[in-house]
Amino acid sequence: MTNINVKVKRLHPDAVLPKKAHTDDAGFDLVAAEDVLINPGETVLVKTGLAFELPPGYEMQIRPRSGVTLKTKLRVQLGTVDANYRGELGVIVDNISPLLYEANGDVAMTDVVVSIEGHNDDVTFAKTHCFPSGTHYIPKNTRIAQIVIQRLPETEAIEVDELGDSERGTAGFGSSGVEVN
Repeated sequence: MTNINVKVKRLHPDAVLPKKAHTDDAGFDLVAAEDVLINPGETVLVKTGLAFELPPGYEMQIRPRSGVTLKTKLRVQLGTVDANYRGELGVIVDNISPLLYEANGDVAMTDVVVSIEGHNDDVTFAKTHCFPSGTHYIPKNTRIAQIVIQRLPETEAIEVDELGDSERGTAGFGSSGVEVN
């Protein structure tokens, strides 16, 4: 199998180069380049401090890490990076925790935030601040997502008047059901 070279440039001196946790892994882990707080219901861009140069005909897919999805209310959004993009790679992360309210209608606040490992962290800045309950903390140098590099086939969209028939036809959105036969 031929190795494909992907050029990586550090845009920040502390940025961590992507690497695979295991030799046979499909994805390279991406690391947060700075501390990030994400309030309930908020979407943020987590910077990696890295820029990439992919060979022509390739794409980079940003994907979630299963442990982050399982242990937290953080959801990494899937993303596609084209071969001609040279800017900083960022990871879009949603905090799907609901915004909680006190009996009097005020937003429930706390001085403890949930870390990406899924447990409560009494972080330094939390000593003097209060955050909405369900706020998540991503510390700098934490593995937040993964990237997978894929070769793209050469394709072209062509307009036609008719499409061929298929067994499925136009049935979509749950048409195959949920039960196993």
